[in-house]
Amino acid sequence: MKNQTAVIVGGASGLGLTTAKLMISHGATKIGLIDRNEQLLASSAESLRALGAEEVAISVADIARAETAHRGFEEIVEKLGRLHVLVNSAAIYPRKHILEITDEEWDLENAINIKGTYHMMVAAVRHMRQYVNAPDVTGRIVNVTSVDAFKAHPQNAHYAATKAAVVSLTKSFAQECAKDQILVNSVAPAGFATDRAKELGFLPELARASALGRAAEPVEMAEWIVMMASSRNTYATGENVVISGGYIYV
Repeated sequence: MKNQTAVIVGGASGLGLTTAKLMISHGATKIGLIDRNEQLLASSAESLRALGAEEVAISVADIARAETAHRGFEEIVEKLGRLHVLVNSAAIYPRKHILEITDEEWDLENAINIKGTYHMMVAAVRHMRQYVNAPDVTGRIVNVTSVDAFKAHPQNAHYAATKAAVVSLTKSFAQECAKDQILVNSVAPAGFATDRAKELGFLPELARASALGRAAEPVEMAEWIVMMASSRNTYATGENVVISGGYIYV
């Protein structure tokens, strides 16, 4: 990640923040965070500066609407200049029986997980296309999907459906952007040991689902995001990397 500038959507906490910290440890000096939680953004930015980031820019933005999503992206560009990497980590994860999902719940899930991801990719591609210098890689986009996109999940079918949609969006953007040398990929984690998962008591369930017998730590997922976002990735595009601890195969 040396000399790379990255913006992480949903970067104020969870996997997004873990990814930002790992990027800094791999040499990134400029990080942008976009989130809707202003208080968390401020404290997370301070934690990144304490780890050695030279510049950290933050933007409070509603990614569900194109206007506010693009404005948030431009606020980061104004502060950091050229961006090389976009990571889409923002998502909501509800549980609801498959026969009881309301229109409002569908609309919210689609707005954040699909439309939000789409809006941020559009903003990033328009920005990155200003810097095409083929055959060099222009930029990299990594979307966080989920193994739920590939297995039956009647307890959170609307979430799983949105993640399957993001897998499809990733492939479409990869083909559209290949001529510009913009690499677009996704990483599909299984459930892992987030603070929220711990609070809700999900860890035993996650351990049972894994062939390895444990839930992954967030940094184990972040490693793959950073790999696909870093200069080590020069050829992979349109790919979805599944990190499931064997869950996807059992």
